Amino acid sequence: MVSQLNVRRTILIVEDEPINRKMLENIVKDSYDVIFATDGLKTIDVIRENSDVISLILLDLMMPDMDGYEVLEFMHNDKILKQIPVIVCTTERESEVRCFKLGAVDFISKPFSHPMVIRARIDRAIELREGRGLIHATQNDALTGLLTHDFFMEYSHFRDMHYATPGMDAIVFNVNRFHLINELQGRRAGDDVLIKIGDSIKHIARDRGGISGRGGADEFLLYIPSGSDYDELLKEIGRGLEDILNNSRVYLRMGIYRNVNTDISVEHRFDKARVACNSIRGNYNIQSAIYDEDMHDKEALNERLINDMARGIKERQFTVYYQPKYAIQGDRDSLYGAEALVRWEHPELGLLRPDKFVPLFEDNGLIHQLDHYVWDEVSKQVGEWMVNYDLKIPVSVNVSRVDIGAPNLEEEIFTTVQNNWISPGMLNLEITESAYTENSDQIINVVKSLRERGFAIEMDDFGTGYSSLNMITSLPIDILKLDMQFVKNIHEGNKDMKMVELMIDIARSLKVKVVAEGVETKEQYDLLKAAGCDVIQGFYFSMPCVPKEFEKLIEKENGELQREVEEALQ
Repeated sequence: MVSQLNVRRTILIVEDEPINRKMLENIVKDSYDVIFATDGLKTIDVIRENSDVISLILLDLMMPDMDGYEVLEFMHNDKILKQIPVIVCTTERESEVRCFKLGAVDFISKPFSHPMVIRARIDRAIELREGRGLIHATQNDALTGLLTHDFFMEYSHFRDMHYATPGMDAIVFNVNRFHLINELQGRRAGDDVLIKIGDSIKHIARDRGGISGRGGADEFLLYIPSGSDYDELLKEIGRGLEDILNNSRVYLRMGIYRNVNTDISVEHRFDKARVACNSIRGNYNIQSAIYDEDMHDKEALNERLINDMARGIKERQFTVYYQPKYAIQGDRDSLYGAEALVRWEHPELGLLRPDKFVPLFEDNGLIHQLDHYVWDEVSKQVGEWMVNYDLKIPVSVNVSRVDIGAPNLEEEIFTTVQNNWISPGMLNLEITESAYTENSDQIINVVKSLRERGFAIEMDDFGTGYSSLNMITSLPIDILKLDMQFVKNIHEGNKDMKMVELMIDIARSLKVKVVAEGVETKEQYDLLKAAGCDVIQGFYFSMPCVPKEFEKLIEKENGELQREVEEALQ
């Protein structure tokens, strides 16, 4: 496949004899660009300066200052330079074994004869070298026919080596919520979408002199000369997708790293494009984003947070705040429980809210370590409150999609509560609705096991995902938690209120409690209470607070309970 690039490679001829240099140049100049060196020291400088473009070295052994053996040894000890194939040109047949041990790939005897044979051996050495870089990657994706991720990266690297293109763009495409296509329309429909996108990507690459590939799942890669109209690219890819899905729309998003820096690796260039692409994930109003300095700064910050996380856990820089929950359907509003919210008291960056690091840790597979830390901290705190105040306060903690895939998750959480001498019922486990829809079978099995252990399960952000009613009835849950986006706009008789009432009716039919979050006003409180909502949380009652502040609410609740007991005894 390398030969299909149809590009001129560069050969370094190392020869101090002018006649021999000219003979070798005449043999290869029709198909290769040629650079020269006349002694060993000069050779090292030339190789260092041109290592990214040299495809092969024709090396004389006998030279002034530094001989060919020393050049071979120098290259052999360098991880990058040792990859360049070297054909030794010499009259000394007895030196072959020594040269092979130092990394030479072939020999050409002096005086030079049979030019066609020499050319064939040079061609073959280059072909084998370039093939080695690709041999570990399967060339084409079985579904779309595009280059696979590894082959795409290697191929793009060779393209940069051999094409003098003034500027290139690295582009990453994704499909927003692609998993829902598989869930709602079937895997075949999802495959049809990927195939159609793949065909469009191939045409774009062919028309613009670029390279196309599939990064995996619903990610596509495009490496093309700068100057394309990005909106037109999206339109070109989107044409025909609606017909595939019976007029359902496919939402594409695109991240672009323009006029790439060729001093960084191809993989890193596409990492930057991916950062841009991910910056608009879930935003249906914006379909493309260009990597810029702000993203660079954010990328640098994210890298720092990732590197600092382990130390932060070890030094207990993460603090758990508690958002109070109040039951509102009795004669009075009573403290029902709390939701655990983590903050990072970074020693140099100050107090960081969870939106600054939780999504980052989720994307990088690190969230399980932080979640386990929070589970343990909450379990300890709940145990202390039970002892100090003789009051059971169940606290909700997050269980992320990453946690669901952890081996022995049920045993891990159960051991955590046991070690802190509390019952599983004191730790409510929150799982987002979108997590259920992404991998429903696995999550349902895990959740069933957790409920059997005694844990209560909350479906968080209910109403923001795409669960079918049939699916909801089969989910093992104890509490539905209404997303704050529904609550913030409710007014008497408006559409948002009707939607909230509908979701509360669904919860009643499932015989599960309803928690509304983000309640801030008296009007919201009154409407939710009238609609039959069981529990609310939000600034109407209290902001998230540290344990000492939350304990004041516990003491107040105990005082109310004591007063009720005394009144009952009178």
